[in-house]
Amino acid sequence: MLMEGKSVCNQAEQSVGRVSSGSEAQEAAWVARRETPSADQPASEPTPGPATTSEVPESLPAALARYGIQLPAEQVALLDQFAQLLWDWNQKINLTRHTDYDKFVGRDIVDTLVFAEFLHQGEKVLDVGSGAGVPGTLLAILRPDLRIWLSEPVGKKARVAEEIVQTLGLKASVFRGRAEQILAKEQFNTLTIRAVARLRQLLTWFKPYWPQFDRMLVLKGPSWVQERGEARHYGLAHGVALRKLKTYTIPTTGAKSVLLQLCLQQRLVGKKECQLRSC
Repeated sequence: MLMEGKSVCNQAEQSVGRVSSGSEAQEAAWVARRETPSADQPASEPTPGPATTSEVPESLPAALARYGIQLPAEQVALLDQFAQLLWDWNQKINLTRHTDYDKFVGRDIVDTLVFAEFLHQGEKVLDVGSGAGVPGTLLAILRPDLRIWLSEPVGKKARVAEEIVQTLGLKASVFRGRAEQILAKEQFNTLTIRAVARLRQLLTWFKPYWPQFDRMLVLKGPSWVQERGEARHYGLAHGVALRKLKTYTIPTTGAKSVLLQLCLQQRLVGKKECQLRSC
């Protein structure tokens, strides 16, 4: 359902029990991946060199194999459908620059798998600025146990995301509007944020809404250290625990990416765990 500024409280409550069969085993696998290697060390991600023209994978299974990613057949089929739908729409609307399987896997799927490692079973997740659905829709495919909402303020992109979600039969909701609008009415465990804004801007936008969510998981490049300094300079990081959960290499470029967690100090358990409420 495409929602436009309306409360989704009823929908949220209805989706609490939406966990696929075998979800306990799936969660155990994600927890195992989350615990090793140490989040303080760069992960041993597959890092093949840039593909030459003759090496570019011509199918999704070939691209996944190239990066050493193994997924259930049904998920591979859904991911392939997603890519084809996205690329078809991309000819009409500028949605993505990742228009081949190599970039789709090496950037979009790899990034989404990193988010998935740090999301607990059954979490209620708001994907901020989803565009046409990355990582939100991909999380709905890879982690069907999660309760996913996608927020996208650009109407045409939100409509594309909704059409793709419906075509694939996924249990996710698309909200046409800014994330702040839905946070004014709904509570979430985690906000997932990829390629949206600098840390200073994110902390400004969401400062009034901390009572409505537990943490942000933010994907950043090497400039995150400068962005952290900027946020501190403006006093926006006061009371917020920023933790680096994982550093990994983008296979297609060799650049480093970092997954950050932002959680209120009062909700921090131990060094890195953020206490999540029931919602």
